[in-house]
Amino acid sequence: MTLRRRILLALTSLVSLLAGGCATTDEEPPPPIVFVHGNGDTAALWHTTIWRFESNGWPRERLHAVDLPYPTARDEDDKPQAGRSSTAEHMQLLAGEVQRVRIATGAEKVVLIGSSRGGNAIRNFIANGGGAKVVSHAILAGTPNHGVWNNPKQLPGSEFNGASPFLTALNNQGGAGVEVTPGVKWMTLRSDGNDKYAQPTLNGVPSNVTAEGPALKGAENVVLPARDHREVAFHPEAFVQMFRFIAGMPPLTAAIAPEAHVVLDGKVTGLGVNGVGSAPSNLPLAGATLEVYRTDTASGDRLGNALHRKVIGDDGRWGPFVAQPDAAYEFVVSAPGYATTHIYRSPFPRSSNVVNLRAERLAEADKGAAAVVTLTRPRGYFGLPRDQISLDGQSPPPGIPSGVATVSSSRLKLADASPRRIVGEFNGERVIARPWPAAEGHVVTLELHY
Repeated sequence: MTLRRRILLALTSLVSLLAGGCATTDEEPPPPIVFVHGNGDTAALWHTTIWRFESNGWPRERLHAVDLPYPTARDEDDKPQAGRSSTAEHMQLLAGEVQRVRIATGAEKVVLIGSSRGGNAIRNFIANGGGAKVVSHAILAGTPNHGVWNNPKQLPGSEFNGASPFLTALNNQGGAGVEVTPGVKWMTLRSDGNDKYAQPTLNGVPSNVTAEGPALKGAENVVLPARDHREVAFHPEAFVQMFRFIAGMPPLTAAIAPEAHVVLDGKVTGLGVNGVGSAPSNLPLAGATLEVYRTDTASGDRLGNALHRKVIGDDGRWGPFVAQPDAAYEFVVSAPGYATTHIYRSPFPRSSNVVNLRAERLAEADKGAAAVVTLTRPRGYFGLPRDQISLDGQSPPPGIPSGVATVSSSRLKLADASPRRIVGEFNGERVIARPWPAAEGHVVTLELHY
């Protein structure tokens, strides 16, 4: 049976379910998908994409997002660097995850989808790790396939240098200028000029890279106009292209279908190695405490006591937590060596097991503030004048430049930590929080879903 036929049957089943009919089918399910995050990121960035696949009939148990323990690349790939990972380590982790998913699902082949650096691991695994035999489709979104810069004199061993041994080999497989490994269907997604890592200049110096840097000879190369570096992976437009490429047909919807019963889970993580250092870590923050409060959607105030409390174990998991799909929540992470981190989120319309929460530290430069509040958009950047953004009445908030979208967060240092409403807004999505005193070791984050 063709993949297109399998997906069509899944969509037919979904339509039947939405109409109140029976959604069962004896046909073979769609292929498993393994999602690979980018530099410094976590599996959590994929949860809205996973929701969209689920909303089109893709079985939840066949959608897997991997966490790289140390997600930030080394400055020089062949030189060990504490709290960072090499291309070889990245590939080995991906290979292990693919094997685990194949065993769990019984599938012969999987689909790999990577954002940014995640695409480097996918290319490496397929070219050099045996992946060509077990991967049917590879989708690379915003991956700097020809480098963020191309200069043999500037960090020549960086995996982000187009002149590095790593990218030079991938872009000349067999020494013949072949850029994709045969036997796998390839697609790239890129911006038309709004990708911060595909610009003609880098820090005022020619990069020798253009907006076409993520494209590959031998792949289907798709341009998503005006989308930024992360949006080419996580925007609804990116999902539509991903689904169409895998299934051979467009999705039924790019919207997220709500669920009546929502269960949330994920990992609590921190920074550095054993709490030392500032590089992001996806290792479990064992011993931390997680509390979940329901908050008033108008004021941000807590509605009663904690609904869920857990001391984090060696696996890092903080759930499961049964949530209301129309409720807003405050997640509070407390751990030695970290600030008490208050993360405010808008309602979760569907279940997810990759709601990862990272403890933060109070920066030295912020310790004089009464309160520190950050608006963050992990699945995209803030662009001006493209987007409508405000934080606590400031529109736009500080630190967001005009032109190419380059930042995903904005921070306010408040002179008063008295209880009140703090509103963060982005293109119609609104998160409501309240300040907490920095002098007592608290930081506040308003995290956007979309």
